Amino acid sequence: MARPRKPLLSTDRIVETARELVDAEGLAAVSTRRLAAELGVSGPSLYNHFRTKDEILEAVADSVSAQVDLSMFEDGRDWRTALHDWAVSYRAALRDHPNIVPVLARGPGRRPAALRLADAVYGAMVDAGWPAAQATSIGALMRYFIMGSALGSFAGGFVEDPSAYDPADYPHLGQAHLLAEQQEKIDERAFETGLTALLDGLVAQYEQVARGR
Repeated sequence: MARPRKPLLSTDRIVETARELVDAEGLAAVSTRRLAAELGVSGPSLYNHFRTKDEILEAVADSVSAQVDLSMFEDGRDWRTALHDWAVSYRAALRDHPNIVPVLARGPGRRPAALRLADAVYGAMVDAGWPAAQATSIGALMRYFIMGSALGSFAGGFVEDPSAYDPADYPHLGQAHLLAEQQEKIDERAFETGLTALLDGLVAQYEQVARGR
């Protein structure tokens, strides 16, 4: 009986395996030796697809950027709604893969999906009437806000031990030990509150820009 053939090694397979490893164990867990073991191949075979570990992590980061929906910038939604819906999609992708955020935070570099994302946001803002400089700033501030929200949970940062919050020291944190129980709800509400405030502020600026034309 013939032996079952091993799946062919491919760029996509390497990236998928590396992404799973980053998700499960963090960036430090990724090495060419570890990846080769996970894939059941020899280490040198990886070099036919990627020259370094950093290239692999860049590809993993770009695979996450590729999960962000960009259709809202092409289907006629007004710029505020498009930014809102894009931000929600972007945060969802980062929330599913939080360990890769430090790599994404370096900027798009040469990553194709990340560059398409930047191009879509900037182009939509310019098309909506924002001056080029302000369109650039909008893309930057949205990235700061979304990535910051994905770096850690606010609610999850509080321990569930009531004794940690002595009222003599922290008179306003008597219920802080309950925050972690509702982590997802609190973090989602905080993100939406901040996003609404940010977009409302941009609308006010946009009206000033429109009046100045």
